[in-house]
This record gives sequence, C-alpha cells and structure tokens, in this order.
Amino acid sequence: MPRPLRIASVNVNGIRAAFRNGMGPWLETRDVDILALQEVRAETSHLTELLGEEWDILHDAATAKGRAGVAIASRRKASIHRVTFGPDDFDSAGRWLEADYEVDGQIVTVVSAYVHSGEVGSPKQVEKFKFLDAFGERLPALAAHNPLAVVMGDFNVGHRKLDIKNWRGNVKKAGFLPEERAYLDRFIGAEEADDYNRGGGLGWVDLGRRFAGEVEGPYTWWSNRGQAFDNDTGWRIDYQLATGALAEKAVAYTVDRAASYAERWSDHAPVVVDYQL
Repeated sequence: MPRPLRIASVNVNGIRAAFRNGMGPWLETRDVDILALQEVRAETSHLTELLGEEWDILHDAATAKGRAGVAIASRRKASIHRVTFGPDDFDSAGRWLEADYEVDGQIVTVVSAYVHSGEVGSPKQVEKFKFLDAFGERLPALAAHNPLAVVMGDFNVGHRKLDIKNWRGNVKKAGFLPEERAYLDRFIGAEEADDYNRGGGLGWVDLGRRFAGEVEGPYTWWSNRGQAFDNDTGWRIDYQLATGALAEKAVAYTVDRAASYAERWSDHAPVVVDYQL
C-alpha cells in the first residue's frame, strides 16, 4: 500500500515572518506533500527562496501589495490551476486558488482559501458576505469537476459553539455572526440536522469535527492579546472541507499546536490531514 498523501494548510501571517520565527524546521520534519498557505503577504520569489526549488509553487497575490495572498506548494507539479472566482466585479485576488494534482493515478483537487475577517457594520463585512456567497456557488461546481476535492484554509468563521472558547462574548462579532455560521450550515449541514457532517448541506465534510468528535476545539487560532494561547482560549477557524469521496479516504487529522507561546511561528496552527488514496 502506498504511503498516505499528507496535505497541510496554515495561515502563515506573513511567510517571511513565519520563517524567521521557525516555520522552516517544522516543514523539514513534517513530511508534507501538498501545502496550502494563506496570508502569504510576499512575492512569488520570496516563496521560492524560502521553500526551496524542490517545491512546485502556485501563488495568487492580493491586488493590494502586502495583503492577503494564497499559495499552494507541492512535491508534484499541478496539471492545471485556476484563480477565477465569483462575479466579474468581485476582487478575489489573493483569496482563492485551485489546483489539480495526479496522485497514484488519481486526480486530487486542492483549494487554498482565505476568507475576509470582516467587521460588523462596515464595507469589510459586505466583502466577506460577497466572498462567502461566491464560495457557496463554487462548491457544487468543484465537486462536479472532481469527486476527490478538498477546500482548506482560514475561513474566519467559527461554525459552532464548540469552535470558539468564548462564544457567548462573540455572537455579535465578525467570525461568529449567525449570518456567517449559516453559510457553513449550508456547506456542511446544520448542527441540529440528522445528517450534520455526514454529507448534509452541499455534501462537504468538516474533517476536523469528524476526527475530533463533539469536543471543544481543537482550536487553530489564538489572539495575541493577554494569555489566550497559554489558556487555550482559541477559535477553530481553519478547516479542511472534503468531498464525501475524499473524506472517506482521510485516515488522520492533526492540529500542530506549538508547545509554547514562544515557539509559535504564526498566530494560527497548521491543520494536517493524511489521505490514503
């Protein structure tokens, strides 16, 4: 049996800062095959220099220099990639990148997504809802394109109360608004539905919740304020959503939470999934 395909996703909060703070040793020892990055905030040349020539790198930078940016780095070359997303008048640059890879004779489609953080009552929230609308419109077409597909990244939405430690204090704030959570209800299935996370909604499976079960977290982002990381007062806003067919091939899920605050190289932790194809 071939070794599992290891796919990791992480918001690096600036790839150059992440490498200065210790991302390199993590990557060298983690044996990742495909790596999805969000909030790259750098040029393609920086990615090539930092990751090394052994990686095939796809990068979609944001329109505004030094902002957002998504990338996919792989040990194998993509057969095709796409960045077109949403309506013609919507600027999705640096936030959505798709690629197809041949693995053991099968095609796996990978998406690196970075949803806007939003801000209640501001144009930022309007843009976030536009992006989530386009996200939902793309998912059925993506599944029709390839039954083995995964959309991963920083969605900037906690789906359920289990996904945010202090959910009561955030129900009126961006990231946990009922209107935002309703999008994930549609993608994954509503919490109260009998088919929640079993192919309900649009048929996508939240692998983090499938593997962790009905527990708080495991969180993937912690504020830099106070003692949030030390107290594990976090949010689970980084996901790998897989089609039903690919979800059945997932054999392991891990959040690579740093051992201590001082050892973090991003305010997010990588989400790593092994798929036995």
